[in-house]
Parts: sequence; C-alpha cells; structure tokens
Amino acid sequence: MGIQVLERGFLGLALLCIVPLLGAGQEPKLDDFRNNLAPYVVAPEHAVDKMLDMAGLKPGETLYDLGCGDGRILIAAAERFNVKAVGIEISDHLARSAAENVKKKGLQNQVTVIHGDFMRADLSPANVVTLYLATTANDTLRPKLEKYLHPNTRVVSYDYPIPGWKPIDTAESGGKHGATHMIYLYEVPDSVKK
Repeated sequence: MGIQVLERGFLGLALLCIVPLLGAGQEPKLDDFRNNLAPYVVAPEHAVDKMLDMAGLKPGETLYDLGCGDGRILIAAAERFNVKAVGIEISDHLARSAAENVKKKGLQNQVTVIHGDFMRADLSPANVVTLYLATTANDTLRPKLEKYLHPNTRVVSYDYPIPGWKPIDTAESGGKHGATHMIYLYEVPDSVKK
C-alpha cells in the first residue's frame, strides 16, 4: 500500500497535500508519535466551534492547526468561515485520516494536510493558529510562534495556556461528566516579534 503525495501551490508556497490510501481498520504505529509533543486527544465538536468563534475568523484568512489529528478543526473552519486551513500532523496515520476526511467533504481546494513536524514548519502565513497541546508543549512551541507569527495573529489553545503569554480572552467549555475545560485566546503583540 502506498501513499500518493501531490505538490500544489498554496498562498505562494509549495506545500504537500496527502491523498490518503489507508486500509480499513489500520492502526497508528508507535513510530508515528516518536517526535510528538502531545498525545492524540480529540477536541469535542462544541469546543471546536467555540475555539473558532473566539478566533474571529474572516473569509479569506488562513488557519493553521498544529497537531490537526482527524482534521475536524480544519473542516469546521473551511465550512463555517470560508477560510483556507492548513493542518500539520506528525502521525502518518492521523495525517492520512485527516486528508481522507477533507476529501470526503470535498474541501481539498481549501484545506491542506501536511504530514510532518510543526516544529519545522513555516507558520508565517497564518492569521489564526489553533492548538490542543499540553502546557509544556505550548512552552516549547512559544519561541517558534514568536519567531514566525506576525503581530495580531490570533492563537487559540484548548485546555492549556501558553506560559509567558497573557490571554486576551478565555472561555469555559463543558466536557464529559461535568468537567470544565478552558479555551485561551491570544493575540501576538508587536513586542514579542523578533
């Protein structure tokens, strides 16, 4: 079984788009996660909706989802807000799954899924970045966000704050068994851009 990789332009950049050929029931391999900053945990649909609403997405903007998992944030952003969406996923299995979900929705012209390490990606085209990583992972990622993101880029983090940054807004999102989860909205200030 192979993987077909297509090269295509996206906002003036050549990015890789995965066209999945996964077999039914194929499980992720441990190698998929060797450089992973966080385990794969699915964000609930209502939390995704709240994150995107808080981000204030506008048609024509570009959203990057770091650790895009099954692609649900990418798909919701493209469908609800008519934006371009780029997901970066280190797990081959999850990247293929996300790309298949995008294909099923017919959103290949709006959504790109990249199988790779977001710590090595150029994030500068982003207007909005979404995260569902642990606090330590957010702390590891923060210098990269400060290096690549333009002032006023919005960053939305589910469940975990970004150490050293002050959120401009927070919201609660309900979870299973009455648990409460926090959503943090940040805006990259001029002062952190290096």
